[in-house]
Amino acid sequence: MPSSPHRPSPRRPRTALGLLGLAASCLLALPGSAKADEPKPGDRLERRGDEIVVCGQLFHTTTPVVLWTDPEGYDAYRVAPHFSPADKKPDLPPTRFGLRKNGLSEPELARVQAGGWDLPLLQRVVDQFVIHYDVCGTSQRCFRVLHDERGLSVHFMLDVDGTIYQTLDLKEAAWHATKANGRSIGIEIANMGAYSPGRTASLDRWYEKDAEGRVKIKLPGAPEANGIHNPDALLAPARNELVKGKIRGQELEQYDLTQAQYDALTKLTATLCTVFPKIKADYPRDDSGALRLDTLSPAEFDAYQGLLGHYHVQTNKTDPGPAFQWDLLIDGARSKMAGK
Repeated sequence: MPSSPHRPSPRRPRTALGLLGLAASCLLALPGSAKADEPKPGDRLERRGDEIVVCGQLFHTTTPVVLWTDPEGYDAYRVAPHFSPADKKPDLPPTRFGLRKNGLSEPELARVQAGGWDLPLLQRVVDQFVIHYDVCGTSQRCFRVLHDERGLSVHFMLDVDGTIYQTLDLKEAAWHATKANGRSIGIEIANMGAYSPGRTASLDRWYEKDAEGRVKIKLPGAPEANGIHNPDALLAPARNELVKGKIRGQELEQYDLTQAQYDALTKLTATLCTVFPKIKADYPRDDSGALRLDTLSPAEFDAYQGLLGHYHVQTNKTDPGPAFQWDLLIDGARSKMAGK
């Protein structure tokens, strides 16, 4: 029978076991005492393996990410070349990135220079995500070209198996897209790029058809030798045919990204648009709502917040090319941001 609301419930006598439990809980609550599930000095904290780094903080993406601090990572903070002996380094700057200055007042710039970034300030500055193809075919080759040979950098690389590599904290201004560097995040997607009809020799070397007519990526050696993190992944374009289209009025042909790349890029995009609310989950559109296939004017670029192709930033670029499925990416990212 329930107790009367006006009368206290009778207390049960404490057992010896109950008293021991109470004593133990009191001991655990003493100042300086540690609970059994609390970390102890020297305990190692394991990453789950899907995190990106923003202002030193970890954010989950739900897709595999290799950081520059990991044994298999690519470190853009590194002064020496990654792939060749340090004594054979070319004449390159000691650093391949800079300080974000866009939109900062003089006191804010001084604060960042003296004490570093805080996340709210970085969220105010970063409002673009620029998408490139690397014309290298693998992230391993991409980092060799960017870091060791050209003295450039990019925040992320996306390999053919869908593995994402982060090379810098997103607080840094990577050198990847000229005037967009100070306000953007950049990603180089492993893809051999787009070419004029009849000038597709690079594609012919990189792609081949199997006995069933399925187009596959033809790596120059075993997957492991090319730095492929997941050698069991299907290394094939998401669409089997060569895609034709125009970028900035130029006729181009290109093979699509792999499905694993689209899956990973969708999750990363959803993450970035969530962490950086000024990056809108959208692409540049014309008056009819269709994808812009030209370079934005200076005024349009200054006002734009969201995802961009490299060709939207610079008139001499065509990446990510006519095969890139913008709607697949945007619709997928929006769905994940909505929790679907």
